[in-house]
Amino acid sequence: MSAAQWRKAMNSAAADTVGRLPGVDPRMRPAAGAAPALPAEPDPYADQDAPRWLKFLWRHVSTRHVLALLGLLLFPFVASPFLTFQVGGQTLALGLVALSLTLLAGYGGMVSLAQMTVAGIAGYAVAILGTSGTALSLGWHWGVVLPFAVAIATASAVLVGWLSVRTEGIYTIMITLAMGVAFYYLALQNYTVFNGFQGFQRVYPPVVFGVDWRQPLPFYFLSLALALAGYFFTKYLVRSPFGVALQGIRDNPRRMNALGYNVTAHRVAAYAVAGFLAAVGGVLLVWYNGLITPGSVGTSWLINILVIAVLGGVKHPIGPFIGALIFVLLQTFAIDVIDRERFNLVIGGAFLLIVLFSPDGLLGLWSHLKSRLQRGQAVSSSMR
Repeated sequence: MSAAQWRKAMNSAAADTVGRLPGVDPRMRPAAGAAPALPAEPDPYADQDAPRWLKFLWRHVSTRHVLALLGLLLFPFVASPFLTFQVGGQTLALGLVALSLTLLAGYGGMVSLAQMTVAGIAGYAVAILGTSGTALSLGWHWGVVLPFAVAIATASAVLVGWLSVRTEGIYTIMITLAMGVAFYYLALQNYTVFNGFQGFQRVYPPVVFGVDWRQPLPFYFLSLALALAGYFFTKYLVRSPFGVALQGIRDNPRRMNALGYNVTAHRVAAYAVAGFLAAVGGVLLVWYNGLITPGSVGTSWLINILVIAVLGGVKHPIGPFIGALIFVLLQTFAIDVIDRERFNLVIGGAFLLIVLFSPDGLLGLWSHLKSRLQRGQAVSSSMR
């Protein structure tokens, strides 16, 4: 293939993939080989040698993002410590784990039920290598424990990806579920390393710079900083060449393979990135709970992460955090209305309603209602 033919094929693939990007109006999809449409507002950094992160912020951060950020920053100062820690901190930590599933499912077409397993591996690594109320902990310094825990969990995600990327659909789901269940029983039955069903108690974050990071306010801002980093990183990644190629593989792996892309390598790399996000969320969760047990990586939590991602919308990076907020609010306050044992019935009912009426989650439902309102306003204005 000549250079000109290769460029033509690449432009065609890029146009076809960009047209399928989440949030792109199907009517605005560029034709094969056509240049993308210019933004409505002039970009002051288009012809400048500004850093790429500054150009990214200008193009993708709007007024609603700024207002949302201000709301998140002010929330702990107007809410009670209970809401700050129990709702805010837990939502951000769970949302970060669900974000890893969104990256795989929404942009890679790979539904993995092992993301909570990866997060649990990171949590167990923190408890085993660090300090806890269990004599099995090695007592390493937190500056060594955290990189090791994230690296071990990311390597585990690579292994999961390497074993599952050659399958599709229900087979991927079953393989990742089998790996998650296998790790659960390993942690449950192994007392030498994982301390069996008792797990590790009193696994607290370190006191750094004189700050107890398990207090509601510090833990909330730590979780918020990591969640924002994961969110903007994902937004940037899915629009990078790697992210566009991953979405092309999701839509048509055979065509991308014919264009010279290594489909397996891209999918395994996506598992690695998602594993890193899940590992960071797992560290936050073990610090939030103060413990890690086999129940933390049980089958129910493997499913809950999928429910959280679907509730918010798997095609939007902000969706997992919205789904996590709904999940935590129901988990926290639904028990005041119904029995604790029937909480899963409420979550299952909400999940069923979302799947039936809006396969793209709450954000998809909001987009549908917004488009209907806009059409209604347009019709009413034209009839005047």
